[in-house]
Amino acid sequence: MHFIRLVVLVIMAGVLTACAKAKLHHQESFVFGTRVEVLIAGLDESPARLAAAAVLREFDRMHRTYHAWQPSELSTLNAAIADGRTLEVTPEMAGLLIDAQRFAAASDRLFDPGIGGLVKLWGFHSDEFKSVLPDPFELAAWRAARPGIGDLRIEGTRVSSRNRAVAIDFGGYLKGVALDRAAAILHGQGVNNALINIGGNVMALGTRNGERWRVGIQHPRQPGPLATVELNDGEAIGTSGDYQRYFEVNGQRYSHLLDPRSGAPATQTQSLTVLITPRPAAGALSDMASKPLFIRGAEWPEMAEKLSIEQVLCVDAHGRIQVSAALHHRLEFVGIEATAIEILPTDVSGTHGIRGIP
Repeated sequence: MHFIRLVVLVIMAGVLTACAKAKLHHQESFVFGTRVEVLIAGLDESPARLAAAAVLREFDRMHRTYHAWQPSELSTLNAAIADGRTLEVTPEMAGLLIDAQRFAAASDRLFDPGIGGLVKLWGFHSDEFKSVLPDPFELAAWRAARPGIGDLRIEGTRVSSRNRAVAIDFGGYLKGVALDRAAAILHGQGVNNALINIGGNVMALGTRNGERWRVGIQHPRQPGPLATVELNDGEAIGTSGDYQRYFEVNGQRYSHLLDPRSGAPATQTQSLTVLITPRPAAGALSDMASKPLFIRGAEWPEMAEKLSIEQVLCVDAHGRIQVSAALHHRLEFVGIEATAIEILPTDVSGTHGIRGIP
């Protein structure tokens, strides 16, 4: 039996229903394998509806273009890599691959969209996966090949790979990119106050009729939020959790968050949330950064410092809660005693991202 629960951030009902007379347009769809929402505040129904629809159309285009296991431009690239061929790709795809390469290198390859073959071995390449462990010989062969996005050669828009075992899967990256696209589309249509929620990856624009948008951070083992936080204009928040996509075999949980070093699911963390302050590509960074911190387990503070991520909330495999000092003062915990929370000092040398990543 497998279990799927939506990602970690939920929009708090109290925030959405307060001040009923204020305009709040809500539109949703099912894209990227999850529920997505666009909420627009303080705008008349007609322009709000058109702006939200434009965002959802772009989400659908990105989903169809970059689907890893259904016919798409990305699956065409993966087939070319497997055949040892060079492929001409769109400038958009080349840009995504270059940015992903930079972040993979900066995160010591703990974030690596080039491990699509490993995702497939563990059965997470499908919307409906089975409780079956990968074949040990195939897993050993994958480890021996050690494929990664760093194996790609990108010359303009021509892409090839020195390692045919590379398979690109943007599942841990595309939702964040989509947040940034949504923000650009909304701003381009004169929308300055909105909340975009892609299965729990969230970006806030402006306010909800003068009040900051408040979102909840899902408890990894209980229904409802672990904490809530108010987001400032341009902030993005993303969570990686072992409760989103996983299966169990003999009572052991195997999640979709795979460690490229071992070829196995990471086991030291239940959930890890990062909050990214306003900057270019904040959405993409919020999606990407939570993965390497999750995988590093108890050593997440070192990775956070390396990536200049100041605001982090972590629940480890034993349910212990750690939070960076920079985020702690912003959170309102739900049903959690203050003595149960470990506050870690923030020690980040910069706040504008790592080299090569906004």
